[in-house]
Amino acid sequence: MALPLPIAVPTPPFPPQDEGTAWPIASWPRGPVPEGLDLDALLDQAFDPDGPCRTTNAVVIIHKGRLIAERYAGNREFFDREPEPIDSTSSLISWSMAKSMLQVLTFSLIAEGVFDLNAPLAIPEWSAPGDPRGAITLAELLAMRDGLSFIEDYVDGATSDVIEMLFGSGRSDVAHFAADRPLAHEPGTFYNYSSGTTNIISGAIARHFGGGEAYKQELAKRLFGPLAMQSAEPGFDDAGTFIASSYVHATAQDFARFGLCLLRGGVFNGQQVIAPAALEAARTPLSQDPDGLLYSMQFWLPGDAYGTFAAQGYEGQSITVCPALDVVLVRLGRTPAERFQAVLDWRWSVLDAFAQRAG
Repeated sequence: MALPLPIAVPTPPFPPQDEGTAWPIASWPRGPVPEGLDLDALLDQAFDPDGPCRTTNAVVIIHKGRLIAERYAGNREFFDREPEPIDSTSSLISWSMAKSMLQVLTFSLIAEGVFDLNAPLAIPEWSAPGDPRGAITLAELLAMRDGLSFIEDYVDGATSDVIEMLFGSGRSDVAHFAADRPLAHEPGTFYNYSSGTTNIISGAIARHFGGGEAYKQELAKRLFGPLAMQSAEPGFDDAGTFIASSYVHATAQDFARFGLCLLRGGVFNGQQVIAPAALEAARTPLSQDPDGLLYSMQFWLPGDAYGTFAAQGYEGQSITVCPALDVVLVRLGRTPAERFQAVLDWRWSVLDAFAQRAG
């Protein structure tokens, strides 16, 4: 069954990089805070240890291609050594922001003819004659409308498929664990956010590239290298699959480089790094999550007047891209699920503050 008609949202044009602003290759060019914009007060809200967003570890704000504000707090914990204070060099976890990076990689392979967006994706676990899962298309997987039974719950480990996949019996082969789930709905008819779905796609890409080190090199060649994301480190399972549901470690500034490329229509330093079709899919919502946000293909949208879309992850990780205001906002931290709305509200308040100055 075909996906439903897209949900209409504003899609303002992507602003170009100003000729007088250098691309952030070795370092970010710095810029002024717009006159009258009190970013310090907004940052104070995010970093207040007793405030609604707690706990925030990093915020980076890019305006018109320049870094205009950044702040860091807290410590990065390790199993084998003492905690380290978090600063601009700290490599922090993406959680589900990695899904958006996987989307970009997937569309590059679609552009090359490796995959067909509207055709079933060849998955070994679905190859038996008559298996209805064999009809699931790549588009349905990207939109989280595959119909597979998968419980995305980070609180109740007893019933959580995502916890079992990442930390339990599925951790050595995340794509197989996810692909082994039965159908709960006819493909294309039901939205269910699932980290397993992203890893099924990643497993198919691993089979194409060869997996493991070969896959890692392709990520570096196609995405991290062209974007000068020198700190980016993807996580892999024992089967050689990039755990694209959850694991890229990078600095906040490097996550902002990904955001800037999205904001520039996929162009970075004169190179078309992200396929236009990936951006169109990112900005075309197909479903609405229970929290009210819209979901496209591995990206989220608030449906605001600014054309905002975002990569988001567990504990409030986010790369928010706002074309109408020429803003990228990166926020990383460890916010509990019950405070998720507070982090959303803070992000929208930052954008509204920019809009008021622009007006």
